[in-house]
Amino acid sequence: MNRRHFYLLVTGLTLAGLGLFLFKFLVLGFPLTPYERADVWDLEARITFEAKKKPVKISFLVPRNSQMVTVVNENFISRGYGLITRTDLNNRQAVWSTRKTEGPQNLYYRATVQATGVKTPQTIKKPPEILPPAFEGVFLESANIILSEMIAQSADLDIMVGALLNRLNMKRADDHVLLLLGKKPSPEKKLQVAVDLLGLNKTPARIAHGVRLREQARDVPIIHWLQVFDNEVWRDYHPETGEPTIPSDYFLWWYGESPLIQSKGVDKLHVNLSVTLSIDSAINALVERGQILTPKLLAFSLFSLPIHVQSTYRILLMIPIGALLLVILRNVVGIKAFGTFTPVLIALAFRETQLIWGIFFFSIMVSFGLSVRFYLEHLKLLLVPRLASVLISVVILMAAFSVVSHQLGLDRGLSVAIFPMVILTMTIERMSIVWEERGASEAIQQGFGSLLVAAAAYTVMNIAYLEHLLFVFPELLLVFLATTILLGRYNGYRLTELIRFKVFAQDAS
Repeated sequence: MNRRHFYLLVTGLTLAGLGLFLFKFLVLGFPLTPYERADVWDLEARITFEAKKKPVKISFLVPRNSQMVTVVNENFISRGYGLITRTDLNNRQAVWSTRKTEGPQNLYYRATVQATGVKTPQTIKKPPEILPPAFEGVFLESANIILSEMIAQSADLDIMVGALLNRLNMKRADDHVLLLLGKKPSPEKKLQVAVDLLGLNKTPARIAHGVRLREQARDVPIIHWLQVFDNEVWRDYHPETGEPTIPSDYFLWWYGESPLIQSKGVDKLHVNLSVTLSIDSAINALVERGQILTPKLLAFSLFSLPIHVQSTYRILLMIPIGALLLVILRNVVGIKAFGTFTPVLIALAFRETQLIWGIFFFSIMVSFGLSVRFYLEHLKLLLVPRLASVLISVVILMAAFSVVSHQLGLDRGLSVAIFPMVILTMTIERMSIVWEERGASEAIQQGFGSLLVAAAAYTVMNIAYLEHLLFVFPELLLVFLATTILLGRYNGYRLTELIRFKVFAQDAS
């Protein structure tokens, strides 16, 4: 094969495997470790009110999926109420209604949310519509004075917005600010004035409402911050400091001037919000989030398979590691073993019996099988009947060994039944042929080498971290394939040959 084609193939496989791996890890957030945990937050809203024997309608704004946060599960709990949900350009709303009811009423909204891990805001090509500010007369004059001063003292948008928020939050505000804010303004009123002032400057802005994610908190207050549209993204500004950033535990609930809840036909309306931190497996959180954000991608992954099939593939995906280790030990180190993949299959059996017991079981059955094989040689049987006879003898030994082990209280002896019978039979046949053709020493050496390679493969294939890594990132098998192909062109000395020919090197010197 052309060397250029060969190395292009190896490079292509390696880059494809590593590229997919990095994309899933860095962009999609797949966890690298099997025990990695994810922060999942449980939000609950309890709505209480008094009904007045009239039609009741409750409109409640609920969180929606965004690039930063995913609502992985939600429940609407009520009795005797109809429910619809609707979504507009900015917000999502749940509407409960009933024809007639009376007395104290309770409605619940529960949601489980988690961060997506995406920190870059989503770009928006089309700028949002700017509503005309509600300033007239003297209010418009004061607004223009404040805005002109802010523009004159600012070099960019960040500085202007920060200076504007600081001015609106001053304890001793000037006359223009006092006129616009009124007496004892709320934090939301200050932000609304900031939105109107920025709108007067043709800069889109809006108020964001949400809660702070605490480990456990009840009667959580609603917090507000400012968002300004700049360079195709909405940028967050702290409502008090004016800095172009907000704390990472701010959870966005809804946008704009709409209130959290609106009602019709009720009295004593009250909403209580609570937040609780829940720790979940990163894999479970990833699957739940992927079912919402990337359902098509998840459908073509191993996570879409039934659980029992996933368990099977967790074992099967470890075989390439054993095969790669076998290539290294045979082609680079020079360890002799029976068959091409016999040691790897024996290593799979060791996963059930554990290593020490597995080696013991293997040695006993191979020794017994060799005895039977040498006895059958004297009977001058044909190849197929001879192999069938050895197979039947191995099954009889396995059954007898399991019964005796059970009577002795050795539960590990029961797992001998999972040994591949055909592999044992072929190993016995291969070992007997080597014994006859090359002598007992060579046969024992290859048998010992097979056990050594199987033990090494078992050790590597039993690493929980590697099992997790290959199941979550099966594209890494492309890297193993590239490495195996590369080793296939290795024609240098093996390590055992360097030891064997060491005396020649000494004589030459």
